[in-house]
Amino acid sequence: MLEAYIRKEREKKNILLMTHIVLGYPSFDDSMRIIEEMVQAGVELIELQIPFSEPMADGPVILHANQEALNRGSLVERCFEFAREASRRVDIPLLFMTYFNVIFKKGQAEFVQHAKEAGITGAIIPDLPPEEGQELFAEMAKQHIDPIFIYSPSTSDDRLAEISKMARGFVYCVARKGVTGKTTEFSHDLGEYLGRVRSATELPLAVGFGVQQRKDVAYLEGRADIAVVGSQTIRVIDSEGVSAVRPFLEGLR
Repeated sequence: MLEAYIRKEREKKNILLMTHIVLGYPSFDDSMRIIEEMVQAGVELIELQIPFSEPMADGPVILHANQEALNRGSLVERCFEFAREASRRVDIPLLFMTYFNVIFKKGQAEFVQHAKEAGITGAIIPDLPPEEGQELFAEMAKQHIDPIFIYSPSTSDDRLAEISKMARGFVYCVARKGVTGKTTEFSHDLGEYLGRVRSATELPLAVGFGVQQRKDVAYLEGRADIAVVGSQTIRVIDSEGVSAVRPFLEGLR
């Protein structure tokens, strides 16, 4: 489902945008307003992050948003309720992003069933290696929810090929080592890495970690299918408010 949608949208545009929000930050009402601003700005996919106390792949900006959302009562059940409402309001794919402990505690089959009922089409679980997630991925396959796997610059060619056998929808290419929110050098090394990834999979490629401005997105045109914008949107919200989301995103393409 996701792969077909992405390929259809790519026929119209040089590159797609996938944005990221932390559910309940700054509040659930704000989260819905942010989604609406993102859709009005023309983004094609949105990650909905279920907050977790130890988000190991996330840098200080998203870590802070996770902590604040949890402090303000962003519980898992509330996130499912929010996702159901959001999927009724928007007509683009919504994906869950969270950490495996959240899923394990709820129960893998139950989590997937509730995600399906909430209109979720894919899930990114950065701390779950493909080999250790077979039970979860089997449940996701039953519900037609795509598991989104992650590549990094240090992933070997053999490992790229192994992961591609299990991947569905698209693959998420981390632009550099480390956590989200830091500056990424969009240069020859990144281009070589994305070339290796292209050789390993026929799925669409999303690139995140450090996409902050127009020139970053422009660099990815022709090299990837989706630019992922996360921490920088939260910075914009923190400094300028929710109303600044749409012009910021519109300026990236």
